[in-house]
Amino acid sequence: MPHHGGPAGELHPAGYGPLMRRAEKAQRIGEILDDLYPDPPIPLDHTDPYTLLVAVALSAQTTDKKVNEVTPALFAVAPTPEQMLELGPERILELIREIGLAPTKARNLWTAASQIVEAGGEVIPDWDFLESLAGVGHKTASVVMAQAFDVPAFPVDTHIHRLAWRWGLSTANNVERTERDLKAVFPIDTWNRRHLQIIYFGREYCPALRHDTATCPICSFAAVKSRIAEEAARSRRRAAPA
Repeated sequence: MPHHGGPAGELHPAGYGPLMRRAEKAQRIGEILDDLYPDPPIPLDHTDPYTLLVAVALSAQTTDKKVNEVTPALFAVAPTPEQMLELGPERILELIREIGLAPTKARNLWTAASQIVEAGGEVIPDWDFLESLAGVGHKTASVVMAQAFDVPAFPVDTHIHRLAWRWGLSTANNVERTERDLKAVFPIDTWNRRHLQIIYFGREYCPALRHDTATCPICSFAAVKSRIAEEAARSRRRAAPA
């Protein structure tokens, strides 16, 4: 595991402690994330804004790995809104059946394709347009704006919400407020890569359960003790026999 910190790889540079100011903490976290993931790839396979929109919409409550297993067959026959519309919801469902919430997502993909075709056939880099599409919420719209159109956005999924809370960067109990808090502490020119970096970090270094905060490159200085204790208590409750 790479060292992070001062010249000797110290994880607790002078002046950094449990009461570190949020802005200082965010800056230090950003430095570590840029070191680990200088150019984070988009984890969902796609070829253009429309296929990214479809992949992100399919990823809700489903792993990116599963989405990437299913979308090649879907995009082979319907890589455009016009072709998706022609497929119809029943055929779409057949192609995405392994995805969680497949019936609802199939109807939404078909309806959204119709909306895009009616609007001219292109995915438009406009917040109101994207969030008006069936099955597209603010998080999905944020991913498309950030990754397809390079518009500054900070999509917050459950993993980012969890780590922002664990690290004391947000006290929010919902993703909307967490997004606001993260936008306040990270520079706007880092948002589009920062959300991807936090996702990768959460997967590789900072799991929800059975996590050793003392050896984590970020939790070792950023984790809020009371929140780690609360997570541990929740884990014990989940593990307790009914």
